[in-house]
Amino acid sequence: MNEPVLTIVVPCYNEEEVLPETISQLLHLLEQLMEEKLVSCQSKLLFVDDGSNDHTWQIIYKASLRHEEVKGLKLASNAGHQNALLAGMFAAKFVSDCIVSIDADLQDDISVIREFVQKFHEGYEIVYGVRKKRDTDTFFKRHTAQGFYKLMKAMGVNLVYNHADYRLMSRRSVEELERFEEVHLFLRGVVPLLGFRSTAVYYDRKERLAGETKYPLKKMLAFALDGITSFSITPIRFISIIGFISFFVSLLFGIYFVFLKFTGHTQTGWTSLIMSIWLLGGLQLIAFGLIGEYIGKIYKETKRRPRYIVDIDLLNLPMLFRESHASPAAEEHAHVDFKRLSESN
Repeated sequence: MNEPVLTIVVPCYNEEEVLPETISQLLHLLEQLMEEKLVSCQSKLLFVDDGSNDHTWQIIYKASLRHEEVKGLKLASNAGHQNALLAGMFAAKFVSDCIVSIDADLQDDISVIREFVQKFHEGYEIVYGVRKKRDTDTFFKRHTAQGFYKLMKAMGVNLVYNHADYRLMSRRSVEELERFEEVHLFLRGVVPLLGFRSTAVYYDRKERLAGETKYPLKKMLAFALDGITSFSITPIRFISIIGFISFFVSLLFGIYFVFLKFTGHTQTGWTSLIMSIWLLGGLQLIAFGLIGEYIGKIYKETKRRPRYIVDIDLLNLPMLFRESHASPAAEEHAHVDFKRLSESN
């Protein structure tokens, strides 16, 4: 098997504190893989700036000038971690045989990328990076994350337990992934659906090297809700079951109170009345909110808006010059991009 072209895709959002060290460590690893003949000398690092408002893009651009292996992709605005990851993968598939996705915070053990590539040489098209344990997480995060995986499994969603977005995918699997046109693409659930030959590599997750987490509680809850509603209608069925149970329980209580009326044992019960009103009212509000979540997703999907908009693509920009003889518009576009780069940096 020829040496595959590897692209390591790194989504970044306000990562100026950790990014120089991330670039240094990944460059060193990539050079080692090249020396070991595991990957081609054409392999690259692709850093995707997800609309950062600090110096993240300047760091990426300057690194691309110093190192041929470093490339950058700048999104026009913040599109979210998952969309930034997709933007990098879809851009990289044109020049890669396999693609590794990893976060910029260096919490994932980059040394196992070597095992990813070895598994790719063995014929695996998808290699999942799976955490051995969650000792570095807080008590709350550890138990909520484990509860999320168990809940998704109970609802019939095929997730890889303790796997996030640290994985290797072949070009063919990324091309098939691009055929999924949902606006809300839940990668952890979609990738296993591809069905290609896959395996897992286990590793220990480290503490964040610098900076703050970009996934606070609010984003984690939104991400979990997005995953649940993207892959299962079980919550709506569950609400329907509760509704039927409440209906039949109400009938039984109705029969019981009619019996008490005829036997002369009726008593005024304001407490039980108010409790039942609040209980049923709360269930109705939960049901309406859940149904609204699904309707909102349908509304967003029907508009077919793009997941992200690319501002500058340093990975595929040279291709525009190679094609410029056949396409004058491509040459003009490339010159405009380089002019904007020189002016902004």
